[in-house]
Amino acid sequence: QVQLVESGGDLVQVGDSLRLSCAASEGTIDNKGMGWFRQGPGNEREFVAYIPRRNGGPVYADSVRGRFTISRDNAKNTVHLLMNSLKPEDTATYYCAATNGGYSWRRRDYAYWGQGTQVTVSS
Repeated sequence: QVQLVESGGDLVQVGDSLRLSCAASEGTIDNKGMGWFRQGPGNEREFVAYIPRRNGGPVYADSVRGRFTISRDNAKNTVHLLMNSLKPEDTATYYCAATNGGYSWRRRDYAYWGQGTQVTVSS
């Protein structure tokens, strides 16, 4: 069993940067692929970024590629999402998720989820 806890959400201005964190309060994530998803007002929860267990490059949604960076520290059981050049359309609740499989953009392939952290980008 893995319990995930996100943090770092905040109210920011357009163009600002923000770093989200996801920590495993129970269990370990070093053997799991990790993803970030987000759900904006009235929208479906959508894929944002993925990072594999160890080797291999990250994967990003087109809407965030070049602005967001996902990283992980297996020794600290944490995953981060650095978000630069934030836009109003980035406003959403951001969720961390863990998968026992490889890369996937589908929510159903992630077995473990955090409770979410709110990011609001004000213009």
